[in-house]
Amino acid sequence: MRIGVPKEIKNFEDRVAIIPAGVRELVLQGHEVLIETSAGLGAGLDDAAYEAAGAKIAPDAEAVFAASEMIVKVKEPQAVERARLRADQILFTYLHLAPDPDQTTDLLNSGATCIAYETVTSASGGLPLLMPMSEVAGRMAVQAGAHCLENAMGGCGMLLGGVPGVPPADVLILGGGVAGSHAAQMAIGMGANVTVVDRSGDVLRRLNMQFGTAVKTAYSNKHTLEELVAHAELVIGTVLIPGASAPKLITRDMLATMRRGAAIVDVAIDQGGCTETSKATTHSDPTYVVDGIVHYCVANMPGGVARTSTFALANATLPFVSALANKSWRKALADDPHLKAGLNAHGGKITYKAVSEALGLDYVPADTVIAA
Repeated sequence: MRIGVPKEIKNFEDRVAIIPAGVRELVLQGHEVLIETSAGLGAGLDDAAYEAAGAKIAPDAEAVFAASEMIVKVKEPQAVERARLRADQILFTYLHLAPDPDQTTDLLNSGATCIAYETVTSASGGLPLLMPMSEVAGRMAVQAGAHCLENAMGGCGMLLGGVPGVPPADVLILGGGVAGSHAAQMAIGMGANVTVVDRSGDVLRRLNMQFGTAVKTAYSNKHTLEELVAHAELVIGTVLIPGASAPKLITRDMLATMRRGAAIVDVAIDQGGCTETSKATTHSDPTYVVDGIVHYCVANMPGGVARTSTFALANATLPFVSALANKSWRKALADDPHLKAGLNAHGGKITYKAVSEALGLDYVPADTVIAA
């Protein structure tokens, strides 16, 4: 199979979908890998490294899309990229379709087979292709939030960990999953007072075992959220419903109860965000202020540390790229129910139920299109 890797074009998105080691594995399996020139520079990977691994270098994205049977990316295709997709192509990348009707319409019109990293599952019930970026985003969220609390960013002028004689900031983390637990780890390390809320008793018990008394835990409900948000200097939203839009846990009314210059970092913004006042921002213009509260809602946070993120993501996706290339997409999905869970669209049909429900579109089960 000819596998194409275009350069990412989203704002300050310097990750690349495949690293040279992955190229070598795919070439040894008998496949051809076409890399757009300079695609890896943001992660410290030049064209020479890819050529040494056996890749061919394409002059531009148009050449990559035109020649490839499978497109492997990092972020959802932008409008110009979606216009290049064909019905006979596989697209394997993050999609986050539920809050993005424009992208969904374009992908359906293309007829391409669209497999989303974020809904591929594992035998343990996890999301193995979302996990590495959730780890990165959770850690980055605390760094970003600490910066947002600085006066120059419109913040209330608090050092997250305080100093002797001056108390630290209160950090509230919504969701105790992968991103939430990594955010807690970083916030504890910086000396903050940390509380994590979740609706799963098992998650709360795991956090207690992991962090002991360094983290307070609470069951998430409206009353508890209202009380905790009112006292938090930094709120980090990490809630996730696979493939679906994030629930709006923080209402605009709650902002009025917070300290002026407090901050919200919405890691869930890829799925629409978990606060009513969230809107996607970019690394070049990451924040805005609503009712005196600083909002950081960068939709591709891990792209800010492209070297770390590229290697973490590419290592996780390579086995699935190999399966798709070695077997064809139908057989690969038929053989692996976890990869099948990643199929979001094919032939102009939505094949992931949460996406169809979020956008009010007809749903066709993945098994139906695989068997066709």
